[in-house]
Amino acid sequence: MPGRLEDTNTYASEPTVDVRKEYGDWRDQLIKDGYVVLKGVVSPERTAHYLDSLFQWLESFPYGFKKDDPKTWGPEHLPAHIKGGMYHGYSVAHEKFFWDARMESGVVDAFAKLWGTDELLVSFDGANLTLPVPPSSTRPAMGAWPHVDQSPLRSGMQCVQGILNLAPNGPNDGGLIVMKGSSALNEEFFATHESKQTTWGPADWYGFSEKDVEWFKSKGCEAIKVCADPGDLILWDSRQVHYNELPKSDAVRSVLYLCYSPASYAAPDDLKKKADLFKRRIGTTHWPHANIFENGQVQTRLGQPETYTRSQPLEPPTETDKLLKLAGVVPY
Repeated sequence: MPGRLEDTNTYASEPTVDVRKEYGDWRDQLIKDGYVVLKGVVSPERTAHYLDSLFQWLESFPYGFKKDDPKTWGPEHLPAHIKGGMYHGYSVAHEKFFWDARMESGVVDAFAKLWGTDELLVSFDGANLTLPVPPSSTRPAMGAWPHVDQSPLRSGMQCVQGILNLAPNGPNDGGLIVMKGSSALNEEFFATHESKQTTWGPADWYGFSEKDVEWFKSKGCEAIKVCADPGDLILWDSRQVHYNELPKSDAVRSVLYLCYSPASYAAPDDLKKKADLFKRRIGTTHWPHANIFENGQVQTRLGQPETYTRSQPLEPPTETDKLLKLAGVVPY
């Protein structure tokens, strides 16, 4: 018998996406397959600007990284990060270039179309710049970490994650792996399997074992490496089994993680927490309207406690009315 899951979260209203409906556009693929790639959402010029901004951000640290000197691309010249190139600390979530990307009309319009409203909140998520490691350096190996980011106690599609792709990303260039169609089996899995946890703490994250993954494969779910061009927007259902893999090529992988959901989904207390974290320039999770807690993830660098601190972005965002509404600071 499956384990009993204790409800420790607050929950959104009923989802606004009707998975039984045929929309006649990309939303049908998102519902059926659990993911979709929207082509050319951001212009090549703006995409190149965001990639260059990330490189400049790395050059701002006192570790000697230089964009034009690949010999400095090893971990010893980079700030603290996880899984090869994921950055969540140092207030990166609130750099002006990151907020400019969040407010790109093509990105916002895609989520507005998905949810059926332009009254949205956005996550304060991190960035990824995974670089080829120079011969003089090493990078720890990273195995698969299949997981979902939505508790089975939440009903239906309540969180859709997004990646704004900044560099060409082919089959061997690392990046997002999804178990195609697994989002539709999320509730069945948890109804028929013993859970490894009895509560869902501050986050909805759940990791799967190899045996669990085989169950999804037995149901017809194929592991797909999602490929994308610069300026493409990748969307996937948070109930989809997914993970990130390191590049097998010498390509640069660079993305910004963006997630939006209806402001109406947020509880008042969560809005207060979100506004406070914005004012303190602290990052959060993938979730825009729930699981509002600090996600700094700076702790260690090269196996030692990080000593360099940065609690404010290098260039703060311009606090327009649109931005403050997306941040949950100003109500709609």
